[in-house]
Amino acid sequence: MNRRRTTAVIATAGALALTVLNAPAAQAKDTGIVVSGLVINNGKPVVVGTSRVVEPSFTFDMTLPPGYDTNHPLRYDAQPFLYQRSVLLPEIELGIRTCYEVSLKKAHCEGTLSIDPDPSQKQIDSNSDATKWKIGMALALFKDNGELVAQEFETRPGGVSLRRAAKLTVADATPEPVTKGKKITVAGKLTRANWTTHRNGPYAGSTVSLQFRAKNATAFKTLKKVTTNSAGALRTTVTASTDGFFRWVYYGNTTTGTATSAQDYIDVR
Repeated sequence: MNRRRTTAVIATAGALALTVLNAPAAQAKDTGIVVSGLVINNGKPVVVGTSRVVEPSFTFDMTLPPGYDTNHPLRYDAQPFLYQRSVLLPEIELGIRTCYEVSLKKAHCEGTLSIDPDPSQKQIDSNSDATKWKIGMALALFKDNGELVAQEFETRPGGVSLRRAAKLTVADATPEPVTKGKKITVAGKLTRANWTTHRNGPYAGSTVSLQFRAKNATAFKTLKKVTTNSAGALRTTVTASTDGFFRWVYYGNTTTGTATSAQDYIDVR
């Protein structure tokens, strides 16, 4: 039988982590909870800008130890988190999480982490944070009265890549209209999030693709690759051939996310 009874909902950031961290060290011991199949952000990098809170998804299954079952959701808990320095001091914790009963001994959980680039949150405060973060799990068992019975912080295999958000301005093609066979100048600019200043700044020395889609075509084709100057600016020339749309595309790297500009239509006569 396929059961989907909700067993637990957590709506506060880092609730379990804070509870467990504040517990007496003498109580620290293995919980016997087994977590499997943890996937964060569908296995993809997480791209963060300078202001908007980002909430990457996660899913996992947990199997409960003897004496515990999904009929008592408040007696156990498991929360994933991301950290760089210490598994006991996670920088990125829970946003919201819901668990569903699979059987009396197993629950399937899904939810989100919460990544806030605001400097007051002290999660992301340096461009060096654009790297692979370690994954941990906070696990705990409680008595019916809420007293902590056992706790542990697990390290998990793999990691999650955090990347700085990139942005491209519209591919501005001039002159408009243009005579067929004449030169068209296409300009633009590439910037990316600076987590130190918490503003977007120019991304110099980066390779960006100039693409074109003819008016009645369905797909863009790359015309050439252009490198940004010290101000992040892009400028190149192409020959006018037919009506259509220009755009810039940046494919990202290990520290920076991808970006696609708005399109600019050119009228060729």
